[in-house]
Amino acid sequence: MADMLTTEHLTDLEIAQRADIKSIRDIARGLDIDLEQLEQYGKYKTKLPLSMINEAKVAAGRLILVSAVSPTPAGEGKTTVSIGLSDGLNKIGKNCAVVLREPSLGPVFGVKGGAAGGGYSQVIPMIDINLHFTGDFAAIEKANNLLAALIDNNIQSKTHSLNIDPRTVSWKRVMDMNDRALRHIIVGIGGSANGVVREDGFNITAASEVMAIICLSKDIHDLKKRLGNIFIGYTYDKKPVYARQLKAEGAMALLLRDAIKPNLVQTLEGNAAIIHGGPFANIAQGTNTIIATKMGLSLCDYVVTEAGFGADLGAEKFLDIKCPIAGLKPAAMVLVVTVRALRHHGGAKKSRIQYTQYAVSRKRNWEFRKTY
Repeated sequence: MADMLTTEHLTDLEIAQRADIKSIRDIARGLDIDLEQLEQYGKYKTKLPLSMINEAKVAAGRLILVSAVSPTPAGEGKTTVSIGLSDGLNKIGKNCAVVLREPSLGPVFGVKGGAAGGGYSQVIPMIDINLHFTGDFAAIEKANNLLAALIDNNIQSKTHSLNIDPRTVSWKRVMDMNDRALRHIIVGIGGSANGVVREDGFNITAASEVMAIICLSKDIHDLKKRLGNIFIGYTYDKKPVYARQLKAEGAMALLLRDAIKPNLVQTLEGNAAIIHGGPFANIAQGTNTIIATKMGLSLCDYVVTEAGFGADLGAEKFLDIKCPIAGLKPAAMVLVVTVRALRHHGGAKKSRIQYTQYAVSRKRNWEFRKTY
């Protein structure tokens, strides 16, 4: 604690880099995990097999949801509070894990500088978590774009055509970066060999339907079924077309076979942190995967998790979408409220709103990019 008081002006990145990080095998031992079951990604990250989920322990566990008032541009600190609360519960002798979403690369490099907590309430290795992590987002991107390619191939096909009307295709490609120039594009230009000319576009990966699906799936079989139910567009006869008609769900699920497994890392204090999935709350349900939450409850007596955006969006979707599908019921809820947010949403002038935290966040983001 004395060291923390003397280094209070360090950036998040500097704090994370100075951390005494444990081997992920030590974290796993603390959860009584058979080390042979680990699928390690280096020394500090590992995948956990779905076979470790114990429904009896899930039902007996205590789930704590962290949400917030509608956030300001700086955010309101749900992740930071979640990590701090989990560390605090472990400090008083409770067996607790924090279960969070994975960061999207777009905001990391363009808006708010990461999603691994802040100060001494962080998950580590912070840089890895913010940059690619274990490749989950890349796999989701590939599965999404595979379906996009199959759609265009079928429109082009003369022998296996589903008679899809290209004007009705609602499925977009994705990438994990903010690139507004690709939001609305034209594909198929350059002659008949390049496909049929039509309007298309890119979403950010966290806003994709595949991301929403993987976060609501209970296992690989449920995932495959949900992928097959993806709506693509209509035929010229006004009949709906689904991904299963393209026989896309098997290949898509295969690309996601590792991405469906939750990731185990640690907090700065060496406590368990499970990070998996990252849908936006204004697009999808805004919470980590059902599998990750159940994994946390299978391994610990208490799980602290957070719901994206404000309580009237992320928390509502957590309670009305995720909980009924997963059979979960929070034992308690924490609401993060700041004076800055109350001023911001109350219509106060910018001069009266303290954006100090926002300025610090921008500075940290700049330091992060300058260093790497």
